[in-house]
Amino acid sequence: MTDATNPLGEFLRARRELVTPEQAGIPVVGVRRVAGLRREEVAMLSGISSEYYLRLEQGRYRNPSVQVLEAIARVLQLDEETTAYLMGLVVAQPHVARRRRPARETVPGSLRAFVDGLGTPAFIEGRYLDVLAANPLAAALSPRLVVGANRLRDVFLDAEERALFVDWEAATEGLVASFRQSVGTSIDDPRCVELVGQLSIASPRFQRLWGRHDIGGRRGALMRFDHPVVGEISLHREKLVPAEAQNLTVAIYHADAGGPDADKLALLAASVKAVVGS
Repeated sequence: MTDATNPLGEFLRARRELVTPEQAGIPVVGVRRVAGLRREEVAMLSGISSEYYLRLEQGRYRNPSVQVLEAIARVLQLDEETTAYLMGLVVAQPHVARRRRPARETVPGSLRAFVDGLGTPAFIEGRYLDVLAANPLAAALSPRLVVGANRLRDVFLDAEERALFVDWEAATEGLVASFRQSVGTSIDDPRCVELVGQLSIASPRFQRLWGRHDIGGRRGALMRFDHPVVGEISLHREKLVPAEAQNLTVAIYHADAGGPDADKLALLAASVKAVVGS
């Protein structure tokens, strides 16, 4: 079975490999041949039989109770977002729909105007992290923040985009976790399969991070950039989900008022105005 045909099993295997025996309170005796927890250890700590848990991982039992899933989530030390994703995997499994390419994503005009009117870098991304709209300051921060670009491809595969991130490894962790959360259980739709396949071949790091099944990333963070014009600049990044278009995410970068990063951001804004006015 693959990630697409047995998503629950793939998720459980990936997550138990990330929990050490010490974290789970299990004494280590001798040499262990597996990374993380063994199946029988997860079963024991969850209060279910080893055979029951084995059937879950193998995709032979697809209707576990909420209580069982919550117990497994506690053992695997999942946060609230990741536990919700686990629950969604079980709900999504009984019906296998015919694969169809999702409808084209569109940005409401009012939302586009909102982003265009912001005096700070901002852009809108879709569920596959395609850039659907961006203001000029976003493009000044990174030339890859333009309509038609894809954040996954750029951050993992574009050397100049990689150099922009001071903490590239942390940025890629958050990006893949955000992508997992965004696509949810639709990991078998054609666009998702295409992106994951291309990136897994081209980037061993993406392949490793995708295999971890981390969930999250659609939250605020402090991002540090090494910009070719203004030098190193630290910006707060906020990610907002519009009520009228919840498949979209608005990413906004802003600096602490009165600090050196605000001055650098103002310099970047001035360079944009100079280009527009010329």
